[in-house]
Amino acid sequence: MKIYIAHSKDFDYKNELYNPIRELEENINHEIILPHEKNDKSSNTRDFYKKIDLMIAECSYPATGLGIELGWVYDDNIPIYCIYKKGNKISGSTKSVTDNIIEYTNIEEMQTIIKSIIKIEEIKKRKIIRKKINNNKN
Repeated sequence: MKIYIAHSKDFDYKNELYNPIRELEENINHEIILPHEKNDKSSNTRDFYKKIDLMIAECSYPATGLGIELGWVYDDNIPIYCIYKKGNKISGSTKSVTDNIIEYTNIEEMQTIIKSIIKIEEIKKRKIIRKKINNNKN
């Protein structure tokens, strides 16, 4: 799966988000795109977002660019999960693009949540593939 991690630039995202995500074993089986990494594969064009399979948005810090990305991905019917750190208030408009809004208390919990999100979406994707295969047999 191609997984895009969206976020504001208004926090230490390298230490609080990127490093913990890069520690996950899910990096082996999936293409996880962190937009401000040196080897960044995103181009912030409208077409780029149409090619991702999943968006996980760190929404603890509201940002206009993050809102635009969420809107584009929502418009393309791509699954969106928003996570935010306890004690932060997320934008009310976040609820208009997803019901999948999850609070975390620390980096370890955030890592566990991200792994769970990826597992859920893997299962959904497998079910869709099986359904297509079964429909083609009939």
